[in-house]
Amino acid sequence: MNLKVRLALMNFLEFAVWGAYLTSMGRYLGNLGMGSDIGLFYSMQGIVSIFMPAMVGIIADRWIPAQRMLGLCHLLAACFIAATAFYGLSAGEASSFSVLFGLYSLSVAFYMPTLALSNAVAYNALTQAGMDTVKDFPPIRVFGTIGFICSMWFVDLMGFQSNQNQFFTSAVIGVVLFLYTFSLPSCPISKGGEQKSFVEAFGLKAFTLFKRKEMAIFFVFSMMLGVSLQITNGFANPFISSFASMPEFADTFGVQHANILISLSQISETCCILLIPFFMKRYGIKNVMLIAMFAWVLRFGLFALGNPGSGVWMFVLSMIVYGVAFDFFNISGSLFVDKSTELSIRSSAQGLFMLMTNGIGSTIGTLAAQAVINHYTTGQVIDGVFYTVGDWSSCWLIFAGYALFTGVAFALVFRPDKAMIK
Repeated sequence: MNLKVRLALMNFLEFAVWGAYLTSMGRYLGNLGMGSDIGLFYSMQGIVSIFMPAMVGIIADRWIPAQRMLGLCHLLAACFIAATAFYGLSAGEASSFSVLFGLYSLSVAFYMPTLALSNAVAYNALTQAGMDTVKDFPPIRVFGTIGFICSMWFVDLMGFQSNQNQFFTSAVIGVVLFLYTFSLPSCPISKGGEQKSFVEAFGLKAFTLFKRKEMAIFFVFSMMLGVSLQITNGFANPFISSFASMPEFADTFGVQHANILISLSQISETCCILLIPFFMKRYGIKNVMLIAMFAWVLRFGLFALGNPGSGVWMFVLSMIVYGVAFDFFNISGSLFVDKSTELSIRSSAQGLFMLMTNGIGSTIGTLAAQAVINHYTTGQVIDGVFYTVGDWSSCWLIFAGYALFTGVAFALVFRPDKAMIK
């Protein structure tokens, strides 16, 4: 099978695992009476990303080939997310927060490192084949977004948005990916016999990138922008679903099929990923990331002003903007790290990038967002259905203001060497 096709299928499965529950889990948690704790569940993805991707990346650099680690992590993640689903199924509304949260946390602890590992596997394979990662990787990565969309649509159309079956779906896909990793190209590991320092032996050399001013600034702003990454994933579905409490919006398509409406964001991603090589080559990392930051301002601002009725066009535009906001930051940032680091620390450097974005940044963002939403909204049961209702507009405007501040600060401070990504 063609190498690009093999890597495309890997990316399809990689993100299908996540798409099964990432945008709909908040709705399920609300039905269990855990609406005020949604941020804690999403922040756990960030908390484990603070240490797990870096640790797993070190192992992949030093001892176990990255494609083997990718499969092992997916198998463990699938087992724990299946256990989460079984517990939710058996306990129902009597589910204990500590048990459900504990099982879910173990699952994401093994899933989050696979985001960086899948990038490392693809970059290594393309490099060994003599291909250009900046040119050839984005079209491969598109299939990850397609997998995410297919998974979202499946969960929506099967009626799994508000129950534990979204977790079962994720588990099945994870096992399939575990089996598929045995067919992936082998990645090299560093087994030099020379005497090494403690830092080199444990792959911690990636942290020395902070000694380079442009890399230190890049990672700090990656953390700051990472604050925005999971806010809409965690709260867009409960937000859109809350309009069902208003008779004039209850029967609109967006309210009835929130996941499908939200999936327009991922459809936008498939187009925006293909634009990255052009923008990276022509405008450089700084301008590409600036575009992403100001796209987040629009993403949040349009949510503040729209509704599923006459204002649904604002929701749709927000979904389109998301492709730019997410891809121009995540994919271009990953490519920047790949081009700016030595081969021997590439996996752990990707893990460090994940630590700053989906780790520290995402954790701060989801916990802060939950605090803001808890302040401006409240949970209500209407006709036997749980909704989070209140002043959502103020919440989204606060998030938009933060994204605007981050973008302006980044424009003034970041001064990269353009040759690093040419």
